[in-house]
Amino acid sequence: MFLASSRFTFFLAFLVGALVMGCALYLEYGSGLKPCSLCQVQRLFLLVFCLVNLMASVQGPQRFGMWCYSTASSLLALCGAVIALRQMQLQISGPEHLMSCQPDLACVWHDLSPGEFFSMLYRGSEDCAHIHWTVFDLSVPELSLLAFIGLLVLSIFQIIRSIYAEKFPRGCDVK
Repeated sequence: MFLASSRFTFFLAFLVGALVMGCALYLEYGSGLKPCSLCQVQRLFLLVFCLVNLMASVQGPQRFGMWCYSTASSLLALCGAVIALRQMQLQISGPEHLMSCQPDLACVWHDLSPGEFFSMLYRGSEDCAHIHWTVFDLSVPELSLLAFIGLLVLSIFQIIRSIYAEKFPRGCDVK
């Protein structure tokens, strides 16, 4: 029972992440919104989150493996939430203080050291600060933050379940 429910929870996290990725791809290709560099990094974290949870649902790990997969997916969701928060901060401050033109991430990755690359990403560009689309008065980074928080909660739930299952294995009566 424990194995089946952990597989289901990992698969549920994968499905939710895939749904969010599908929405992001629809906004890019269906609505014509061009993602900025911070959006691309959020997508990368979301893609790796989906892959980790899909691998975990296929493998059906035991308690320690479940803890490892859950910790990895929690860290990925947390990193995505931090990037979304940074983009929200850039939108609040406005595009006046940002670089007006920034090269593509693939070009920059080859030309800069990792420290300079992450510093450039943190600074953001003018594209990151513009609000091009909203729904329910929430911009794309705000919706992304909500999605990453939901995925983080689901991953933390898995961590708690793996810890709880280690302390109280099946068949033990707890009084």
